[in-house]
Amino acid sequence: MNSTIWNFPLAPDQASTYAGPHDALFYTITALTVLFTLIVFIAVIFLTVRYRRGTKVNRLDPVHEHLALELTWSIIPLILALGIFFWSTKNFIDVRTPPKDAMDIFVMGKQWMWHVQHPNGVRENNSLHVPVGRPVRLIMISQDVIHAFYIPEFRVQYMVVPGRYTYEWFQATKPGTYHLFCNMYCGTQHAEMGGTVTAMSERDYAQWLQNQGESVGQLSSVERGALEFDQMKCNNCHTDHDTERGPSLNGIAGTMRKMSNGSTVKADLVYLRESILRPWDRLTAGYGPAMPMYQGEISEEDVVSLIDYVASLGSAQLKPQMASDSRNLGTVSQKVRKEKQPRMAVGALGSEEEKSMGNPKPRALAVGSLADDGKGR
Repeated sequence: MNSTIWNFPLAPDQASTYAGPHDALFYTITALTVLFTLIVFIAVIFLTVRYRRGTKVNRLDPVHEHLALELTWSIIPLILALGIFFWSTKNFIDVRTPPKDAMDIFVMGKQWMWHVQHPNGVRENNSLHVPVGRPVRLIMISQDVIHAFYIPEFRVQYMVVPGRYTYEWFQATKPGTYHLFCNMYCGTQHAEMGGTVTAMSERDYAQWLQNQGESVGQLSSVERGALEFDQMKCNNCHTDHDTERGPSLNGIAGTMRKMSNGSTVKADLVYLRESILRPWDRLTAGYGPAMPMYQGEISEEDVVSLIDYVASLGSAQLKPQMASDSRNLGTVSQKVRKEKQPRMAVGALGSEEEKSMGNPKPRALAVGSLADDGKGR
């Protein structure tokens, strides 16, 4: 509900499971602040009036110590402060710990737009559609500067930074259209970097996903990754089994990998992304720095699709949704070429405004593809 006073809104609607606990803590802190401000204000006024110059008050025996008073104004605020600390800590842990069954949606920030990719490959700009009653985790990254993904009605916000993934999650509680802002100054058109979040029923959301795809959008993220994998000739070196040219990627996601320096690293989202963009940073044991670097040559959405495809290979999975859309991936490239699908332009989720980065040139992924050592910089 909207908090109002004399028909003046004090806060946005509460439209997520976190909005209620957030507001309860906020109003409690506000009430305590007002209470102690009034106590101090009234005490100052009372003492000023009572002991002003000219009043007939006994000033011969001033009180310098009062143990009961000192304990009162020390212990009570301490208890209240600790209570607020543990309460706010619980809220923070809740909002930073998404449920295991949360649906993942990728978000890319770019001056000055938001680009969103859903699990089945449907994309949208400056808008986000989500189902009501289902936890949603946003996996976010920036293509340029620091942004902040802020939904006031959901009471959630988190930084979106270049070079690494950040996360926030929420669960919408009622259908509606809500505001979306960038809450970090990111350039001259920062104020225009906004949009909407549309919460809809599970059924309507499923129907929306089915109807929103265009020619390229009809491909799932995994299928798009398979197309990228083929067009970039990754399969020249990465086959069904390890070879001298490159390690096999089957079942690699989520496993522990041995590096050339003797250390081990888990093949999670961050590792897979680094291995695509900067493969020389960490080298797999037995392989050298032969794979070309794709930093600055492919977009973040292409990286996401490649990661989803790699995670679908073999039985190991990086996250629950990553391999859910894989369907006979061996024929995807042929199917797309047969339908004369244009290659997806490198840019923010199909936006025609993004032409600052060129299409990646097909090159052979050589040895050291998902590799790592930390000394090969």
